Amino acid sequence: MDETRQRDREGTRRRILDAARRLFADLGYDQVTMRLISAEADANIALINRYFGSKRQLFAEVLAMQGRFPGILDGPQEELPHRLAEYVAERLFSDQGSPVVAALIRSSNCPEIHEIIRDRVGSAILQPLSALLPGPDAVFRATIATALITGTGTMRQLYGPEAVGTPDREAVVARLTAVFEACLAIRTPVP
Repeated sequence: MDETRQRDREGTRRRILDAARRLFADLGYDQVTMRLISAEADANIALINRYFGSKRQLFAEVLAMQGRFPGILDGPQEELPHRLAEYVAERLFSDQGSPVVAALIRSSNCPEIHEIIRDRVGSAILQPLSALLPGPDAVFRATIATALITGTGTMRQLYGPEAVGTPDREAVVARLTAVFEACLAIRTPVP
């Protein structure tokens, strides 16, 4: 394949992904059609099907665009609660909401994609986090922390940067650090 065709293919693929991300964020999975994505991306429906296979697979690719926790899970174990708190605070105070989180919120009532959402949250957050935690209830503790992380995205999406109610970012980080410390700590059974 010559270089021009490859660039065109990548450019078209990128336009489709960008259009799908915007539409899923604005309308939710159920309301978005392949025809709508085609018009928004200025691409033929056949190309969407060729590159992504289906709307469901395209949605999965849009979710994958969010990425994982870059650097959040790396570093000393004892600093993990603070790093998670910093990450969540950054999301809460951000002027820009995540289009992927918006797509999740607007699409969460669609059973067709629940498995995709579970897989994505599992592979991006829950599994890597639980792999870091010692003890027999690591998955449980990671699940509680994951609920806090994903719930933060929902709060930010619904209420904007005012969701926190305080302009003091450091106070938010301190409180979230304490919450993550409690979530991630190994509990010793009471005799």
